[in-house]
Order: sequence, then structure tokens, then C-alpha cells
Amino acid sequence: MAKLEKYRDYIQQLLNKYAASDSGEDGVELQTIFDIEHDHYQLFYVGWHNRRRVYGPVIHLDIKNEKIWLQWNGTEDDIAADLVEMGVPKQDIVLGFHSPYMRQFTDFAVG
Repeated sequence: MAKLEKYRDYIQQLLNKYAASDSGEDGVELQTIFDIEHDHYQLFYVGWHNRRRVYGPVIHLDIKNEKIWLQWNGTEDDIAADLVEMGVPKQDIVLGFHSPYMRQFTDFAVG
């Protein structure tokens, strides 16, 4: 249980860091969404820019079976490397945006 709480804390720290560091466009904000009960964590753009609606995920992480699943990374940053730097072992990180077949060729967990 301590591992789960630690991973929840790491993910929230990471997403809050990205939300705070965004220069952002006028009228567009970054929102963090933390569903601790179901272990879904997201960073979203919400707002308007040049009369166009801006809405969509930037980062999406889940915790399943005591592993952190990186479901979506819309940044140019290496979120998995950030998690490893925080202390998460590679065998506890799943690159969910890769097909199950392709995951075997990464340094990270298959599932």
C-alpha cells in the first residue's frame, strides 16, 4: 500500500510541475485532474485561443496493478524518464501508448 501512495504522490507532483511551468496562451489554462479513487491522472488544456476552442489531454497516467501506465504524452518531454528520476523503477512503468507487442522492445514493463 505504501508503494501505491508513493506513486500517487509522484504522479501528482509531476503533473503539478508541468501545470505550473506552462507559459500558456491567453485564454487557455492547464487543469490537473486527479481521480485518486480510480487512479486516473490527467493534465488538460481548456479554453479559447483566436476564437477557437482548445480542449484536450496533454498527459494521461493511470495506476494499474501497482504499475504506472503512461497512456498519453502530448509533450516533447520524456515523462517516463521523469518518473525514473523520481525513483520509480522501469519495471513499474508501462508505456501504454505502445501496442502490447511493441512494449517488449522497450526498457519498461510490458503490462
